Amino acid sequence: MKKNGEPIRRELLEMNMLDNSARIISEGEHLYLPLTEEPQESQLMNLAGEFELTEHDFEEQKGQLKLEDLLEDVPHFEVIGDIALIEDDVFEPEKVANAIMKVKINVKTVLAALGPVEGEFRTRRFKAIAGEDRTSTIHKEYGCKYYIDLERAYFTPRLATERSRILAQVKAGQTVADMFAGVGPYSIMIARKNPDIRVIAMDKNPDAVEFLRRNIELNSVTNVEAIEGDANQEVEKFPDVADHVIMNLPHNANEFLDAAMKLCAQGAIIHYYDITPEDDLFDSSLKLIEEAASKAGREIELIDARVVRSYAPHQLNVCIEVRVI
Repeated sequence: MKKNGEPIRRELLEMNMLDNSARIISEGEHLYLPLTEEPQESQLMNLAGEFELTEHDFEEQKGQLKLEDLLEDVPHFEVIGDIALIEDDVFEPEKVANAIMKVKINVKTVLAALGPVEGEFRTRRFKAIAGEDRTSTIHKEYGCKYYIDLERAYFTPRLATERSRILAQVKAGQTVADMFAGVGPYSIMIARKNPDIRVIAMDKNPDAVEFLRRNIELNSVTNVEAIEGDANQEVEKFPDVADHVIMNLPHNANEFLDAAMKLCAQGAIIHYYDITPEDDLFDSSLKLIEEAASKAGREIELIDARVVRSYAPHQLNVCIEVRVI
């Protein structure tokens, strides 16, 4: 209905699902909003008001400036809050940054990476190329808000759909252990779903935990326990309590599998993320999970093994989900 259009439009815009290249259509009592992709059920849960999904033909926005109008070659970049990030190898970074600022009206800063993700806390250094000279912002995702300083804590918006997928699996009354919570994108989204869900959020990076606690307040959730510390030690405080264990630490999650088994209640699901070569997507990782389960006197049942996204040439970010028995 048209009366719900504006709040839903704002929510879709925050979720990066509103197609700004197409015109919104008003017909009678109905407002048709163009989407960039078909939303999942868990995404629709965050929309307030009456709506339905339907197919419709939309016209392109006339006169809307596009990056292709300003740049011969549009490089990959991502937007976190009101900050756009470009890589350190972008040709003519100032020209690219100025073009982004002209086209993306919500972007206030463009940062160029000065190197890869590095160190124990997986952080990066940046240089401001255009706009305000800062690395902090508030990012909005599926109705949640996250304060982030990109030089002090790792965050990527490219896992938004994956976070929503996990959200759909968690039920009221369950306990979720987020072993590498960061600023809280999994933990807070899950906690907001139902106040009867208990979330145990751990991270070793003190800056990330500082932002996590700030984001707990920002989103008015009271069912997240923010814990600063190494998950290998912190799990001793929570034996056999978790119905879901999130292990989103690609490259190093295998070092915490023994700890994850200690968290698992009977029938718990482990959501294990890894970076794997394209010729061995799941087998080696699954073997590591099986070995950790056997060491703990447990068995596992494979639920799902899927590719989340491309990570690097011939390397993929995967998720393996197993039930611990």
